[in-house]
Amino acid sequence: MSSDRLLASLRAAVVATPDDVELRLHLAHLLDEAGLRDESVQQAAAVLQREPGNGAALALISGAPAVRAGEPAGSHAEVSDDEVLRRLDEELADVVPPRFTQPADEPFAVERTGLRLADVGGMTEVKARLEASLLAPLRNPELGRLYRKSTRGGLLLYGPPGCGKTYIARAIAGEMDARFIPVSLADVLGMFIGGSERNVQGLFEYARANAPCVIFLDEVDALGQKRTQQRSSATRGTVNQLLTEMDGVASDNAGVFVLGATNHPWDVDVALRRPGRFDRMVLVLPPDEAARRAVLRHHLDGRPIQGVDVNALAARTDGYSGADLAYVCDVAAEQALLDSVRTGTTRMIGMPDLLAAVADVRPSTGAWFETARNVAEYANEDGAYDELAAFFGRRRSR
Repeated sequence: MSSDRLLASLRAAVVATPDDVELRLHLAHLLDEAGLRDESVQQAAAVLQREPGNGAALALISGAPAVRAGEPAGSHAEVSDDEVLRRLDEELADVVPPRFTQPADEPFAVERTGLRLADVGGMTEVKARLEASLLAPLRNPELGRLYRKSTRGGLLLYGPPGCGKTYIARAIAGEMDARFIPVSLADVLGMFIGGSERNVQGLFEYARANAPCVIFLDEVDALGQKRTQQRSSATRGTVNQLLTEMDGVASDNAGVFVLGATNHPWDVDVALRRPGRFDRMVLVLPPDEAARRAVLRHHLDGRPIQGVDVNALAARTDGYSGADLAYVCDVAAEQALLDSVRTGTTRMIGMPDLLAAVADVRPSTGAWFETARNVAEYANEDGAYDELAAFFGRRRSR
């Protein structure tokens, strides 16, 4: 069997039996011998997650592979400190592969997300709201027709920044088995008068041609800001065009679903929140304890850790957004890396590193909640923010 075929077979075997430490370590050695250092170090780090202190895995990460059977001691060349640091830095880096490729002739980026709501940790209430307001009628079209429950219009996800609104939108598209088109203000803003309106029209025409399709308008308050707050007639025209396209007056929007996300729904033009447009709003709060455990595990996965109690960390990080939790893991990894550089010995990321990072990183959601509390108490005449008011009521009763 050729070397490439052997490596492919071993990779498949490791995926099938991820907890087989010996098999994973054998693959790491072969990858190292084949010159695939980055992948070798990643496999070694996965070994350390399952068997902290494994000498062979630590040696591979540090760049000095353990002596194999039949090899004389010292047969491996010494590796410089700079090279050790480079490899360790690459291992700790959070490398995210691209999700999609946009062909040159495609006017908008399209992706198949491959996500489901089951991939979203915790957030039981959010999932229940999404199921009732959008997904159940789609999965049961006969019942939807019987009860005259229409999926026409859009759904607006709102809440503090960094809490996973975009990830949830991708999961919704996956549940629908629909194409996903993420759109920001820069994607539709035109340089010349009338350009932005034509871009919005082109976006919806493209989505109709690729139905079933989810259009995801990120930071919709920037695109659909209250027209009373806009000084330019050009930007007001963009909002008007968006209203026209969502109404589907000139075209049939069957199979086109519009999701929006915003941190400031109170800045979205009221006409966009009327029936048939963004008439359903779902509050996405900072992750609950179950979701925090899932987020922490995700960001610690692939990093050399030892003695980490994820349950204890989740209990101590109430109010932290998903982005805050990712930063906690980065800060802890940075501390372990710096200690490894100072001492010349690679060490694991431990609970003290993470607790120190939690003490150092404060939740970024505080300012948003201050503004949101005022809106819920003094600007909720139409009941649009009842869900937000109920949340603050639960917090006061604790």
